[in-house]
Amino acid sequence: MKKTFKLKVENKNSDRLLEAIKHEIRKYIKREKRKTLPEDVDFWKFNCKFAKNDEEPKEIDFLDITNCINEAASEGCESFYMEILTSEGIKPKKEVSEDKEETSEEE
Repeated sequence: MKKTFKLKVENKNSDRLLEAIKHEIRKYIKREKRKTLPEDVDFWKFNCKFAKNDEEPKEIDFLDITNCINEAASEGCESFYMEILTSEGIKPKKEVSEDKEETSEEE
């Protein structure tokens, strides 16, 4: 998703517009998470970028999406740019030490 959202639209309540934008972003994330994972992939990873008005987009953490949107709205920005790209996430495998295996067999 690469999209510019307008925070000020004529004849629309700004609070309702803000909630509609958040809803659209959450709906997109849920849709992406539902996609089937390829083999050898543990989860979907989201790479996010955010920019207020006409600034250069900066990378943000996935958990900071809502905070950035609220900050842009409170500062009175006209619009903001949100980019959310899905990539494959792989958790590193933890090696099981031999000591733990031996103690579990003794019990």
